[in-house]
Amino acid sequence: DPKSTARLPFSLHFFLIAIIFLIFDVEITLLFPIIISLKTSNTTYYLTTLSFFILIVLIGLLHE
Repeated sequence: DPKSTARLPFSLHFFLIAIIFLIFDVEITLLFPIIISLKTSNTTYYLTTLSFFILIVLIGLLHE
């Protein structure tokens, strides 16, 4: 209907769930290469990189 208002009420709860889903969806995509590189990398380097990555994801989750 072109004469009605263009702005519809938007659920904030739905928006927050969608943002959290996107954060964890990207996290899973980025974790696959880290898991594959476990066979060829140094254990200390691997654990440092993985810990740093998880810390960044947790900070993003807390920010959200």
